[in-house]
Amino acid sequence: MPYRLGVLVIHGIGEQTEDFAAGLVDEVSDRLGSRAGEVCWMPVHWAPLLEASETALLTRLSGGGDLDWGWLRRFVVHFLADAVAYQRVPGESARPGVYVAIHSLIARKLNELRERIRANAPAEALEPPLLVIAHSLGGHMMSNYIWDQQYPHELRGQALATPFERAESLAGMVTFGCNIPLFALALPDIRPIAFPAAGLSAPLKAAAKWLNLYDPDDVLGYPLRPLSNAYAETVEDVIVNVGNPLTSWNPASHNAYWTDDDVTKPVARLIDTLLTATP
Repeated sequence: MPYRLGVLVIHGIGEQTEDFAAGLVDEVSDRLGSRAGEVCWMPVHWAPLLEASETALLTRLSGGGDLDWGWLRRFVVHFLADAVAYQRVPGESARPGVYVAIHSLIARKLNELRERIRANAPAEALEPPLLVIAHSLGGHMMSNYIWDQQYPHELRGQALATPFERAESLAGMVTFGCNIPLFALALPDIRPIAFPAAGLSAPLKAAAKWLNLYDPDDVLGYPLRPLSNAYAETVEDVIVNVGNPLTSWNPASHNAYWTDDDVTKPVARLIDTLLTATP
């Protein structure tokens, strides 16, 4: 069965294993039933780009004297340092840093996803539609990556070869535990990416949707519509309740989205809608 939709999944802050998306993929695939074979999944595991440096930093700082609350310091370093390291730094266009490295990884994964889809597709097939699923800081990363393709600047790096890599067939976004609002403080004009992509067919444009799922108990996840009129016109905010009895009522819910029914059900519905609209 040929693939008809590419899904890129990117994680957020904190220590992450290579199989971070496995539970989500399995549960959504089960919900899709016979249509699961039409979907090609691609995870973006960017944590290794930072984990070694963060662990080394914590080791060096611990060697300077006694530090209490070691478990909490580990949380701070591996969570907050991800966001700090990702920010653009002065002179980065001349010496690419973490921002460019992560975006380069995203581009490579999009290229790999496209190649997998086209391997069993007719040569004349159109660029496949793309759905992005992003957790936490991953939502900010994907927003920046797509923005850089739509509004090129010196940090974008080398021009990408295909419309798929440039997200020109973007038909869906699902963000959860998203903290884009925290980074919007530095912007004089708060605007989202142009969505849906202009190059989509009419049925896909009609089906395209950006779902932003957030649990009110998640202090790292926020609605996006209140950011500006442009966000209000682009995004559908959805309140969810994720986690188990130990995590659903507190900030630990931030890591509980991946396999919760409140997430996997709307993701599966959106995929099914996009597949139906795909020529």
